[in-house]
Amino acid sequence: MTVTVDASTDLDRTRFFIDNQWVEPRGTETHRAVEAATEDLLGTAALGTDADIDAAVKAARAAIDEGPWGRTTAAERAAAMRRFADALTARAEATSTLVTRENGMPIGLSSAFNGAAPAGLLQMYAGLIEQMTLEEVRPSAMGATIVRREPVGVVGGITPWNYPQVLAMMKIAPALAAGCTIVLKPSPETALDSYVFGDAAVEAGLPPGVLNIVLAGREAGSSLVSHPGVDKIAFTGSTAAGRIIGSECGRLIRRVTLELGGKSAAIVLDDADLDVFLQGIGMASFMNNSQTCTTQSRILAPRSRYEEVVDALATYTRNLSVGNPLDPSVEIGPMASETHLQRVLGYIEVGRNSDARLVSGGGRPAGQDRGWFVEPTVFADVKNTDQLAREEVFGPVMAVIPYDGDDEAVQIANDSNYGLGGSVWTTDESRGVDISRRVRTGTIGVNYYQLDLGSPFGGMKDSGLGRELGPEALNSYLEYKSIYGSANLTRG
Repeated sequence: MTVTVDASTDLDRTRFFIDNQWVEPRGTETHRAVEAATEDLLGTAALGTDADIDAAVKAARAAIDEGPWGRTTAAERAAAMRRFADALTARAEATSTLVTRENGMPIGLSSAFNGAAPAGLLQMYAGLIEQMTLEEVRPSAMGATIVRREPVGVVGGITPWNYPQVLAMMKIAPALAAGCTIVLKPSPETALDSYVFGDAAVEAGLPPGVLNIVLAGREAGSSLVSHPGVDKIAFTGSTAAGRIIGSECGRLIRRVTLELGGKSAAIVLDDADLDVFLQGIGMASFMNNSQTCTTQSRILAPRSRYEEVVDALATYTRNLSVGNPLDPSVEIGPMASETHLQRVLGYIEVGRNSDARLVSGGGRPAGQDRGWFVEPTVFADVKNTDQLAREEVFGPVMAVIPYDGDDEAVQIANDSNYGLGGSVWTTDESRGVDISRRVRTGTIGVNYYQLDLGSPFGGMKDSGLGRELGPEALNSYLEYKSIYGSANLTRG
């Protein structure tokens, strides 16, 4: 299939969305957005400074302290969120295509996660906040107590490039439902698509200052984390950055949720149906070109079937279609940037220089002269102490590790600094669930792995703090207040 792109489209984004207006930047620094599959220029975006972040936080502060948003009812917020969802749905196809061009995500996946899911999350949290009791009266020893759930305040949302629309909305939707306002700082690696939120917010009639968007690098991001007008930080990104943000929020006694990295294990039990395994491993281990924090890049295989698993995985990866992600038939697109490509190739070199055995892939695919493509790669005979088994590659590089017995499989799966995703493959679902209960991870699937937007998502250990998604996410954006009164309150 030949993919054509309208080169005349002007995607430049040289202003920021603050207080429902497109405002000029305070600085002069810009970022050139380059298409991952072709290395062609997509557009130019302004990068924010501390002054831009300050303006956005002040707008968000005013919106909750002085504006109408701080006095809205749950029903009023839900109505605004549904209008917001409709405005995003109208833009879904163009948004999905833009993200695919930015970061190399296969278009089918982008349509689901960057097109449909953000609107779906707004709809879900609109319904949840309407159903939630935000104030109740409890009898007390001295009379009665009003227990209130109130918005935490101004939220600083910091999001990465790999799933830019849905990861941003995983913060925006529960924050808006709770009555918070938000300043979103997207990653420069996906510099252009986040401003779709601003266009849709205006169309939906969100009040000024409720949603503000400032594209910026790490320094301006740091100023958002430490800004005195911010009440909570919601961050998705690397564990290294999460440590810094968590430390600063701890110093400031500022609420924070951290969704960080992973090095998850797919446990193939000795009774596994390898056809089922191969049908599901695409989502578990290769979703979004393995540029996914839940990627199960440690494949744990029983010694009794080890070579069978290795051969099946090697054949599977050799048959994956690598190419332009705008082509619906393509299964693996490019890495998001040249810098990231070099990181992934570096880990392949680490594997080549170890005692591991390269069984498929191992470099750049033949015939891909432009774009940041890498072959899906499998190393066998990896030890769980190897660098390839300990560190997050964030690319399609799998490490197959042998084990003897269920207990050792669980021990190896848990022998990691991370605990975010995972899977168990077996023909006995009860056995798989029992194994899953023993693995220290925030999410795990039996014979498939796919996020459930209605259930909590997050990690253990170095994979983060707190939970996103599901009704549980609302708690991160609410404060509890107790108002002590007389017994008359219970009669009201």
